[in-house]
Amino acid sequence: MNKPYSFSMNQMNGIVEDTYTKIINECENLKKNTNCPNEQVVALLSVIASNYATTKEKYEN
Repeated sequence: MNKPYSFSMNQMNGIVEDTYTKIINECENLKKNTNCPNEQVVALLSVIASNYATTKEKYEN
């Protein structure tokens, strides 16, 4: 079982907030330059998130 993790307050107010802002800005940039709908951005973010998701298969290999 994985140990629970939480960002520290310094991280939340620093790198986490910066990363969030950059991701939002890049998604808006993508929409502006491609005229894609929000659903396409969500699909892209879902694919990216799947790279970080922990699955049972990863533990079995």
